Order: sequence, then C-alpha cells, then structure tokens
Amino acid sequence: MKSRAWFAACAVAAFFGQAAAAQETTFFRIGTGGTAGTYYPIGGLIAAAISSPPGSRGCEDGGPCGVPGLVATAVASTGSVGNVSAIDGGTIEAGLSQSDIAYWAQTGTGLWEGRPAVGKLRLIANLYPESIHLVARADAGIASVADLRGKRVSLDEPGSGTLVDARIILDAFGLSEADVQPEYLRLDQAAARMREGGLDAFFFVGGYPAGAIAELASQHPVALVPIAGPEVERLRSTYSFFADDSVPAGTYEGQATDVATLSVGAQLVTGADQPEALIHDITRALYDRNNQRLFTAGHAKGSMITLENATRGAGIPFHPGAERFYREADMLE
Repeated sequence: MKSRAWFAACAVAAFFGQAAAAQETTFFRIGTGGTAGTYYPIGGLIAAAISSPPGSRGCEDGGPCGVPGLVATAVASTGSVGNVSAIDGGTIEAGLSQSDIAYWAQTGTGLWEGRPAVGKLRLIANLYPESIHLVARADAGIASVADLRGKRVSLDEPGSGTLVDARIILDAFGLSEADVQPEYLRLDQAAARMREGGLDAFFFVGGYPAGAIAELASQHPVALVPIAGPEVERLRSTYSFFADDSVPAGTYEGQATDVATLSVGAQLVTGADQPEALIHDITRALYDRNNQRLFTAGHAKGSMITLENATRGAGIPFHPGAERFYREADMLE
C-alpha cells in the first residue's frame, strides 16, 4: 500500500507540472553583432537577465530575475543596420543599435534617405557609449586618419554601423573609399588579416575592450590611432550624435597613453508592435538589482547599463512599455 507521503508528493508534482504547463512561453530574439565584437556578449547578458523560462524558480528563491515565461536569445548578426532591418521585417523582436543608425532609420534621414523609414522603431534603453576604434599595424606609418590614404583599410561589413561611421570619418578628413584600398570585413576577419600582414588598418565601433582587438594586440604590435583635430570639431557640428571620447591607457597591450576618439550610444531597440506589458516587464528586469550585478560581472561595459544612463541621448521615441517603466521610476517627466 502506498503511503500518504507518496500521494502527497504526487499531488505536489502534479500541481507544479500543471503550473509550468499553464505558463505560456514567449520567445524573444535579440539581434546583436559579430561574435568577436561587443554587441554579442552584451546581448547574451541581456538575454540571460530578462529570461525566466516556464518552471524556473522565482527570483526571490535564487532563480532568474527575468520576465516569467520569457525565453530570450542573443542572435549573431551584421550589427546595427541589419538589426534595425530585421526588426522592421519581423524576424527578430529586438536588437542592439548605434544611436545614429536608430535615428536615421526611424526618421528616414541620413543613411536611410531614399528608402522607407522604419517608423515603428522604438527605444527600450540606452546602454553605454560605443567608442570608434581605428586600429593600425604599428609599422604602417599611420598616425592620423589622413594617413590612411593609399592604405589597405577594412571599413567593416555591409549592413554594419561601423561602415557608416567609417565613411563619415574618412569624409571629414578629405578622404573617400576611393582614396584607400577598402576591405569589408567583420572584426574577427580584419584582426586575422592584419595578423597575417594583409591589412594596414581597420575601423571598429564598440565598447572597449573588444575581445578580438585585445587578442590581436597581445600577439602583434598595433597602434590605436587618434580620431581628433579640427576635422572632428567640424564633423560634430554636422553630426550631433557623435560625442568626444577617450580610450584609457592600458586598455590594449602596448597602449601607453589615452587615445582621443569619438563615440555613439549603444541602444536596445524594438518595434512599436511589441506588447506594452512585455516591454514594460523586460525594461523592469534590466534594472533588477541581481541583473545589475550580472551585467557588472559579465563585461567591462556592463557596469554602464544603469537606470541613470537608460534615458540619456534617446534620439527616437521610447516604446510605450519602456516609457511607462521610466515614468514609474521617475526617470521621465
């Protein structure tokens, strides 16, 4: 004869099984960037923070502190432009984007001039500043952007925000793609090509330290080239989304001094057609105390993903769910 304890255990198991089954699973894809850059690990941290699959223990019991029933995944992509286009096409639910790309896409200006605006693009959060890296072989004789003339330079792959910004910077210094020997390589490909001696310089936009650049600098003498001077001042008067920035000394091996550059904001964006309640809960989960510790421990830029930075430099409208959360948190009037 089976004991009362056995029947009790079966009843408890049945209860929790029904509860897990009853909880609807929501899948949420987040477009990131190439696996060697900053977007991919940051996207992975965000996906982990906002997820709480059916049947998980509650946050208060040591389980995930995400949105109940949500399963978020980080998807490797070509970067900002590709992510915005994928959100517009409905193949992902959210993505990481540079603030300039998001603004141009949502308003149909700049890069998006002449093509349909992504009018439904909405902001969830501003995350951290993205520094523009110009990395050169130490023996390539490149001390400024102007020295890129005639050199073998990777501008990043088509569809990336880096390519757009590289073109703007070249133009500011009186150069075009025709004045260099252009390549269109992902960060990891560019680093490998430089290591093999087939590339003089490459651009990358992302949070520092970027893993592929750190690895390259530890194996091969490279220089971080300043992006500074009167050309940059004129550039910023035209493109207000650029901010002055500096990569601190010691960020990469062999980098003895701070290097002046520019930055744009890294943002988490989505479509206006995503449910308000879902985006509200995702935004809340981003700033949960436990998830904030996850970000800080997970990446050098993670400590900058804070509520204080979330509404700075928005550029495009907030999603209603995110806007409601920020008003509740007294971050918006």
